[in-house]
Amino acid sequence: MPEGRSMDVKEELGGAIIAGKMSETAGITRAALDGGVEPAALMNEVLIPAMQTVGDKFERQEYFVPEVLVSARAMQASLAVLRPLLAAHGVEAVARIAIGTVKGDIHEIGKNIVCMVLEGAGFAVTDLGVDVLPQTFVEAAGGVDFIGMSSLMTTSRDVMGDTIRALAEAGLRDKVKVVVGGAAVTLDYASIIGADAYARDANEAVRIITAMA
Repeated sequence: MPEGRSMDVKEELGGAIIAGKMSETAGITRAALDGGVEPAALMNEVLIPAMQTVGDKFERQEYFVPEVLVSARAMQASLAVLRPLLAAHGVEAVARIAIGTVKGDIHEIGKNIVCMVLEGAGFAVTDLGVDVLPQTFVEAAGGVDFIGMSSLMTTSRDVMGDTIRALAEAGLRDKVKVVVGGAAVTLDYASIIGADAYARDANEAVRIITAMA
């Protein structure tokens, strides 16, 4: 593919992700690959910057949760095409993270956005779902670098502390970094329960976890 056309298709893909055009991104991704653009180049030069732009728009209140969600889904459609090729080319994830909404809470929109944005930033993400028991986090901790916990309810957030204690009892606390977030959680609360970091939204989660990776 000529260099000019390569740049055009990258810009087209990035624009489609930012605009949330999920129906278009997979096709544009395949066209770029067919034209000779490397999978890693699409990941590093298009998907990651596009989601950074979405995060910046969210922080400037140009985008809100619905817009972030549709952009993340558009990115996921592209990533579904790229993922097996990245693995085949030996492209390693930035780090591995298991994320879930804690026991007693079934809210998932915020957690889902964090999962998708982290994948778009090059992380290998295991989504543990909602209503997740401390033991489930402990079982996941053996294969990841980070544990992420979300809670939107004050009645369930104490499970985060229970989980951190369970990790310590299993001898895994010093092997994983714990990041917490959600409407019921604050920076002070994260410090009280012994978490390594607190993130107020998906964009901040990516910045914090990338810095810690």
